[in-house]
Amino acid sequence: MKRFFTKEVIIGICVISAIVILFIGIEFLKGINVFKPANFYVAKYENVAGLEVAAPVTIDGFKVGQVRSINYNYEHPGLIEVELALNKKLHIPEGSRALIGSTLLSGSYVEIQLGKSDRMIPVGGEIMSGATPDLMSSVSNDLLPAVSSIMPKIDSLLLSLNRLAGDPALLASIQSLETITKNVSSASESLNRLMKRDVPGVIAGADNLLTNLDSVSSNLNLLSLELTRLPLSQTMTNVNELTANLSRFSDQLNDPNSTLGLLTHDPALYDNLRRVTADVDSLIVDIKKNPKRYISIKLL
Repeated sequence: MKRFFTKEVIIGICVISAIVILFIGIEFLKGINVFKPANFYVAKYENVAGLEVAAPVTIDGFKVGQVRSINYNYEHPGLIEVELALNKKLHIPEGSRALIGSTLLSGSYVEIQLGKSDRMIPVGGEIMSGATPDLMSSVSNDLLPAVSSIMPKIDSLLLSLNRLAGDPALLASIQSLETITKNVSSASESLNRLMKRDVPGVIAGADNLLTNLDSVSSNLNLLSLELTRLPLSQTMTNVNELTANLSRFSDQLNDPNSTLGLLTHDPALYDNLRRVTADVDSLIVDIKKNPKRYISIKLL
């Protein structure tokens, strides 16, 4: 009986195993897990620039599968068939679209926009395709026209800046600013020196002033205490009585019928007083001249 596991059979099994392992390894390096079950769908595009096998397939940013293969449809030139391997749990409604998008870092990807229909696309069926505007097309369509419209304004602005830069008045203003800056710096240095030199004296003077103010405040407090101790009520009573007496005295002086009023209002009394004063004065003068006439001294 011949042996089944001959050397040739073992070599064949090893070769087949190596091929299977190589295939699985290549698929794994591509990012494709051949052991993970998936539903396959097809999307046809006119341009798949940047899209590669194992590129992610997402829904609202969440990865639900990957690109399984990319094949050119030679029967219908101009179309490229992209096979999508999606999660077995995912069902694609009719009216859904598979859009190719791209990013600067991760490259191209397929974004599925789910439709609103209750009917589902059968496994292996075709999903409508499309493409989202990439960064370069957005720049070309949106940014470049805006830049083109801004360029004339930038040219006029640069021309105005050149004219302004070449204006002699601007140069003179800059020189004036330099002079002002130097003056301000010099004034600041002088102020610093003044502060270092005179501020201690000012502070000492302020301390002395505060000390004097404290002393004055103490004296005022003592004066206020002494004033509170004075008999102000009695003093005010005396002042009021004195004011009343002065008022009565003034009334008597102004009353021509009173004795004091006669002194100030009777002319005859005034003339008599003048005559009496004149007679007394002449009598005194005569006594000084002739004292013997009025004084006699007898000796015993």
